[in-house]
Amino acid sequence: MTISLADPAKPQRRPRGWLQPHRIGLMAVGLALVLSAAIFMRWDWLPNYYGLIAAGLWRTIWILVLTCAIGFMFAVPLGLAQAAGPIWLAWPAKAFCTVIRGTPLLLQLWLLYFGLGSLFPQFPWIRQSELWPYLRQAWPYGVLALTLSFAAYEGEVMRGAFAGVPRGQIEAARAFGMRRWKIFRRIWLPQAVSRALPTLAGETVLQLKATPLVATITVVDIYAVASRVRQDTYIVYEPLLLLALVYLCITGIIVFLFRRLEARIPTRLG
Repeated sequence: MTISLADPAKPQRRPRGWLQPHRIGLMAVGLALVLSAAIFMRWDWLPNYYGLIAAGLWRTIWILVLTCAIGFMFAVPLGLAQAAGPIWLAWPAKAFCTVIRGTPLLLQLWLLYFGLGSLFPQFPWIRQSELWPYLRQAWPYGVLALTLSFAAYEGEVMRGAFAGVPRGQIEAARAFGMRRWKIFRRIWLPQAVSRALPTLAGETVLQLKATPLVATITVVDIYAVASRVRQDTYIVYEPLLLLALVYLCITGIIVFLFRRLEARIPTRLG
C-alpha cells in the first residue's frame, strides 16, 4: 500500500512555458549550434563592419516601422471604403488593393525608382524645390513602395475586420444617439483592429522580410551590409548566418509585442 504525500485538494503546478521539456531541448540544440558557429567559423571580419552593421540595422528598423505605421493609416480608410463606403469610394479602393496585391513588389519598387526617379530631374521646378535633396535619394522610393504594398494587403484585412463587427452593436449605438464618428472611434474601429491583430502581426513579419528589396535600389540596409561583406571578404556563410540571426531576433520582438497587445485589448474592450 502506497501513501501519496501530495494534497489532492491542491492543484499540481505545471512547469512554466520555457521550462517544458521540448523547449529545453530546442534551446539546447540552438545553444549547440551557436557555440559550433562561434568556434568553427570565421568572425575576424566582424569588428571592421560594426559601424556599417549598426547603420544598416537602424535603417531596416526605421523603414519597417515607418512603412507599417503609414501603411496602416491608409489601410483603415481603404478597408472602411470597401466594407461600408459608397460605390464611388469602394471601387477605387478595391482597384488599388487588387493592382498592388496582383503585381510583384520588386516590380513596383523598380517602377517607382527607375520611373519617377528618372522623370523628376527633367522638370526644373522640381530640381529647384526643397524636396529635391530627398527625391534624388533612393530611400523615399523604397519607403513609398513598401508603404503602398502594406496598405493594400492590410486594406483587405481591415475590410474583412470591419465587415465582421456585429451590426447589432452599431445599430444599438445609433439608437442611443451616438454620432457616426463616435461610433466609429469607440465601437467599430477598436473591434475591427482587435479582430485584425493576428493577421496584422503576420503581415508585419512579411513586411520585415520584404525590406531587403530596397537593397536593389542602392539603399544600404542590413541585407546590403551582408552582401557588401561577402563582396569584400569572399566569406559567404558567416554574413548570411548573422543576417538570419538578426531577422529572427526582430521577428521575435514583433511577435512578442503583438501578443502582449492582443492580451491587453480584450480587457480594454470589456
